[in-house]
Amino acid sequence: MESELDLPQEGNEYSNKELWDIKETILQELVDLMEQSDKVSNKNKLFIDLINREKKASTAIGRGIAIPHVRTMQAKDLIIVIGRKLDGYEFDAIDNEPVKLFFCMAAPPYDDSLYLKVFKDLAERFEHPGFIEKLLNAEDGHEIIWVFKEFEQG
Repeated sequence: MESELDLPQEGNEYSNKELWDIKETILQELVDLMEQSDKVSNKNKLFIDLINREKKASTAIGRGIAIPHVRTMQAKDLIIVIGRKLDGYEFDAIDNEPVKLFFCMAAPPYDDSLYLKVFKDLAERFEHPGFIEKLLNAEDGHEIIWVFKEFEQG
């Protein structure tokens, strides 16, 4: 993610409003990336669906990773985008660590098998030593794709 946010500088203490401002900004950037595909029906509704999903429970799973995801009619097919912020953002993670990698997914509500398979594949990759570090050190999007292919094979 290229844009910089003006985040509060008082340690990791954020008000609820500040935290939601950060989350909304990040999710909007991810939705903007999703819109570049032809798989989004309505960008604004997709954003609202992601926000509503995030309000149910944080999608930050720890180890610097968040997987914002939603099943929505606004996705014509499975869409996945990756955002990266090397400094990390507060995202209400279970380990209270800043999130550096965002794997954002949207899929139609009727597409269970592929949606669950992608979650499983991501979880398996997260367990491989070096996978997260290589994603963080990748120079560009092409190298990120290469890292995924590398860990798919072994």
